[in-house]
Amino acid sequence: MSKPFKLNSAFKPSGDQPDAIRRLEEGLEDGLAHQTLLGVTGSGKTFTIANVIADLQRPTMVLAPNKTLAAQLYGEMKEFFPGKRGGVFRLLL
Repeated sequence: MSKPFKLNSAFKPSGDQPDAIRRLEEGLEDGLAHQTLLGVTGSGKTFTIANVIADLQRPTMVLAPNKTLAAQLYGEMKEFFPGKRGGVFRLLL
């Protein structure tokens, strides 16, 4: 049976990413309600989360603080998971 969330990337996690992936996955499996992934710009946070999604095979809602970052995340996730449905929902308060 094929995995619904198959990560499309020529890269493998490196540096601190493998440890971050492991810790995030353990937290999810332990039922933690909240976790935070911190990193500087360009450190691979989106790629790290994509690996967690692929490893755990769970649909995921990704939140962004503004529409520019939301569009960027949407594009990156579509590249990581081609053929998967996704969308952007924008709420104005």
